[in-house]
Amino acid sequence: MEIKEFQQMIKNIYFHRDSKRGLERTFLWFVEEVGELAEALRKEKQENIEEEFADVLAWLVSLANLANVDLEKAALKKYPNRCPYCGKNPCECEKE
Repeated sequence: MEIKEFQQMIKNIYFHRDSKRGLERTFLWFVEEVGELAEALRKEKQENIEEEFADVLAWLVSLANLANVDLEKAALKKYPNRCPYCGKNPCECEKE
């Protein structure tokens, strides 16, 4: 599945609820899911880690839908198969 397809699937399922909730409250749900992912990573429970990554991705896509952002297009524009800072693949930046 392409990013665009996943984004459309999430839009079909949740956009009516997300739009009622609004961007700010949806962002708060996203942040909560990021916190749950952090906890799952800390506890190193693989099943929970996978579930929380999926939740974070779904909420990120919901935010993009509300903001009218095509995530696939935005990601490829920022990361066109090379580092956006040094221009290399693999990255040779000194940054961490």
